[in-house]
Amino acid sequence: MRKEIMEYDLDWTLWSMMSNASKLSNSTDKELAYLLKYMPTFSELPALFSAFGEAGTTFFEMAGTYLNNILTARERGKKTAITTFCLSPAILYAMDVVPVTLELLTVMATVMWERGTADYLDFCIEAGFTETSCSSQRGSLGAYLAGLGVDIDFIVNDSPGVCDTNANAFAFTAAYLDKPFFQLNMPSDLTSKRATDYHRKDFKAMINFIEDQTGTKLDQDKLREILEEVKIQEELIGEIEELQMLTPNPSPVEFSFLVYSTRFLFSGSKEGTKGLRVLLEQIRENAAKGISGLSGGVEKSRALFCYIDHYTTDMRFWKMLNKNGVTHLGNILGRSWYEDSPLPQHQGNKDESFSIDTSNMEAMIDTMGAINARMPMIKSIRGPYDNPHMWLDDNLALAKMYNVDFIVYSGTPGCRNTWGMVKLFARDTEKQGYPTHLMYSDAFDDRVESWETTQSRFEEFLQVRRLV
Repeated sequence: MRKEIMEYDLDWTLWSMMSNASKLSNSTDKELAYLLKYMPTFSELPALFSAFGEAGTTFFEMAGTYLNNILTARERGKKTAITTFCLSPAILYAMDVVPVTLELLTVMATVMWERGTADYLDFCIEAGFTETSCSSQRGSLGAYLAGLGVDIDFIVNDSPGVCDTNANAFAFTAAYLDKPFFQLNMPSDLTSKRATDYHRKDFKAMINFIEDQTGTKLDQDKLREILEEVKIQEELIGEIEELQMLTPNPSPVEFSFLVYSTRFLFSGSKEGTKGLRVLLEQIRENAAKGISGLSGGVEKSRALFCYIDHYTTDMRFWKMLNKNGVTHLGNILGRSWYEDSPLPQHQGNKDESFSIDTSNMEAMIDTMGAINARMPMIKSIRGPYDNPHMWLDDNLALAKMYNVDFIVYSGTPGCRNTWGMVKLFARDTEKQGYPTHLMYSDAFDDRVESWETTQSRFEEFLQVRRLV
């Protein structure tokens, strides 16, 4: 790794940037313009979020708080756990553990730095990890392997069978850093009694593991409080999803990113609820006025992103959508499977959704297991893509519900489970009347395919399929 990169810890650097960015909303236009001169490689990001007013400021504050929690965990007597976006952080918050979610840190660095996370990605290879694994973990993992972050107490993961490159990243980290490691397992079925029983036992085993690491028992009252907050958050997300069904979509394209980021940052916490309320209020205002959330104000086509987004520097992906009048109707990361949310209601299959029962400890553990079983990727990519309750079913239901004009796949070369089936998936979605674009870039590493090439291919698809 380059010497200059070794001068600063990743988590401290991100905290410094996020906490300072949250103060920009207090600047005058002249002050903001002056400050942006000193941010040549990511000036559009703070400018964009400042333009969102309270929504942008709140997000930067949330991100700053999340990172500060990581930095100050030890002095506050809390344990830190490296984990994945596929695991709901709600259970960690309930057990007073500070989550260090690798994919979140990778995204933060990727959208802010022109160099991206190349040095950290490459250090993983130097350390002996495979270069064919997913870049979403490696983008921040390299920093922790190199000692450029807080000391980690233990590691929890839940993606075996869903994403083996994800699972391998955490197993490798545990071995390399010599840290205690727990891995939830995911059967390929979602709705059977056998799968539910398995989740219950497996989740209890994870709770026992965390209790051993922290030296404290799971507090029933705190878990109940967290779950009640999760319920509020899922209801807020459900209303956002319902409003997005309007034509034009009143939600700004960037808000889909903010919704799932908020869930990954603070599921079950007051900070997350505040962030979602602010987003919802702005979307409600646009809906009341009957206007599009697009910066240009004209919705030309409606896009569903069947997997993840593209996180190139300075939010250029979302800028491209705004420029072309393409509204963003969400992706696999932000979808709510709470029983009262639009998608479970639309599909009419209650087995796919989860309910929140806080009547006793057993019910709450079952609830957390059900929530976790419906986290991104875990829900839709745990079995064959065209099986009931899986990737194809979910996306076709969403496409119909949102009246979309086309579908987009974005991932990384390490997404073996999706790349092994994505062309079959696209064949099936095309047959159902939805033009489908496959992005061959790496969502977290522009060295695989330059952003200019990615944008050119995307815009060519829009023109050829007459979508704009």
